[in-house]
Amino acid sequence: MRSGNLLESCGNAGDAESALTLAARAGVRIERIVSRGHASPPGFWYDQDEHEYVLLVQGAAELEVEPGRSVRLGPGDWLDIPAHARHRVVWTDPDADTIWLAVFYRAV
Repeated sequence: MRSGNLLESCGNAGDAESALTLAARAGVRIERIVSRGHASPPGFWYDQDEHEYVLLVQGAAELEVEPGRSVRLGPGDWLDIPAHARHRVVWTDPDADTIWLAVFYRAV
């Protein structure tokens, strides 16, 4: 058994986003991601084989999901992104940690 706190020991994400795998089992992976002013590079799109459920725990972010849909997220907001739905991070709060809970899963 493992336990912890999503907000503990976040610190400043610095130059790179910080991702910590909290749990992983067959077909599912749960990560805590910490961003501070991070965004996807110009022209970069995530196109994943897994579905991704993201819950914004703290901070603020904006995602772009093709085709041209912009989604602004604040604490408590979540988004379920289907596999191969191209998406990118447009913006995260530059002045505070943005903490995501991301669940990557395969279709059942």
